[in-house]
Amino acid sequence: MDAVRTFLENQSLFALFLTIALGYLIGEINIKGVALGSGAVLFVGLAVGAFAPKSAPPALLGTLGLLFFLYGIGIQYGAQFFRGLTSREGVKANVAACIGVIIAGLVSCGFIPFGITLADALGMFAGSGTSTASLQVAIASMKSNDAAVAYSVAYPFGVAGPILFLYVLNVALKVKIQKPPAKILETAEIALRNMSLFGLKLSELASRLPSGVSIAAVRRAHHNQLATADFTLRADDMLLATATERSLLDEATALCGELQPGRMASHREDLDYMRVFASNPAVIGTALGQIRFPDGVNCSIAHVRRGDADMLSSPDLILEAGDRVGLLVNRTHQATMRAFFGDSIKGTADLSFICLGIGAAAGLLVGAIPLRVPGLGAFSLGLAALLLVALCLGKARRSGPFVWVMPLSANLVVRNLGLTIFLAQVGISCGPKFIATVGTAGPLLLLYGAITLLVLVGVTAVCCLWIFRLPFDTSVGVICGATGNPAILAFANRIAPTDQPDIMYAMIFPSMTIVKVLFVQIAISIAAG
Repeated sequence: MDAVRTFLENQSLFALFLTIALGYLIGEINIKGVALGSGAVLFVGLAVGAFAPKSAPPALLGTLGLLFFLYGIGIQYGAQFFRGLTSREGVKANVAACIGVIIAGLVSCGFIPFGITLADALGMFAGSGTSTASLQVAIASMKSNDAAVAYSVAYPFGVAGPILFLYVLNVALKVKIQKPPAKILETAEIALRNMSLFGLKLSELASRLPSGVSIAAVRRAHHNQLATADFTLRADDMLLATATERSLLDEATALCGELQPGRMASHREDLDYMRVFASNPAVIGTALGQIRFPDGVNCSIAHVRRGDADMLSSPDLILEAGDRVGLLVNRTHQATMRAFFGDSIKGTADLSFICLGIGAAAGLLVGAIPLRVPGLGAFSLGLAALLLVALCLGKARRSGPFVWVMPLSANLVVRNLGLTIFLAQVGISCGPKFIATVGTAGPLLLLYGAITLLVLVGVTAVCCLWIFRLPFDTSVGVICGATGNPAILAFANRIAPTDQPDIMYAMIFPSMTIVKVLFVQIAISIAAG
């Protein structure tokens, strides 16, 4: 065993990737429908670190992994973040997380009369919320490293505890959230029979159709043609209706007339369907309503497929690299349209390292700026600022020649690789600290740290689920954002496989980082008198 320990300590990269491999292997083990997934990497890392204390890779490697993860989350969910921030649900989520964080901080300080110092209390608070920013504030303000001891005790609880809590909560509530089925484009060829619609323009018909239904093309006098807003409807016109739900097309058929499948699809001499990859930088990051096709080309965008989901064409839908664009166009112009959009499958993996570098550097720069609060001193947001900058860039999508968004497939690879490296590095580096601290600090700090963590997740869960009555997938995302560590989010995505945990994490994590930092500053100021 000594030889294995020595080898791991001399080959830190080997230890890192061994931890990743074993972590994912264990993470696939399914117990009563629940598996840890990538979260298991952290626990394997703790074991490897305890066994070989000097095998930890450099901390910079873990920070780089966390940077990739946070940047990918921000770029992906920027638009949803700002929409949700001002929504009623977003306000409830922030209030619930804020209540949980503040009460957990008060509880940690409430242990001071029972044999711990203020530094220990604030270190436990920072560790249970996995908030390095608040630890740094405590150390700088108190001019002492004493808070780091309690932080190192509470930190593993701050990661493992919420995962176990979410597991128990999921089992207790018997929540079974199925992954939403991917939206697939459905079509219907409808013969116009409703006399009340004769003489209407297509723009007027659109206002009467069910929301989510659009008319992509029409057929008249044995010719298919593109749907235009000023097209006037007549009896026996054929309408090619599209939607992502069959029930909506059934409603549209009942309103307009009757189904006559094949009358348009079997005649493609005027219009044909083709699908191209969006890979041309000139169209990436551009709203569909602003795209201007080459002169002489009569073409319409029927839908856009991103990842596994189809999206109906709308003027404000912004193209991203790797999108597959469904076009209705005459066959003679198909080659022109392939060149116009690029149509390269490499676009599904291409990302601009210029934009990635600029965005990450801007986030790190903002995170290094000291923020001064009168009477409380100064603090910096660190990587939480990186997430905020990424969210802003994700909302902007494009600034002149700079396309901030990444193809979905590339984004998933970047952020999942970053998360995995971060979990492995943190686990290995925390392993020996955890064992050593437990041995020297005794059970007292362990007990207080566990209670602080339980209050944080318990109060947040109660506020989300029972006071504000937020959906389960939204609630677990809020808990992830309140606790902060990406490992918790990785597990949450296993039990709630929707976009909500990621969106809520992106919304709550930056704001709760600020709340935690301010709490530490205020507690130190009050203690100093």
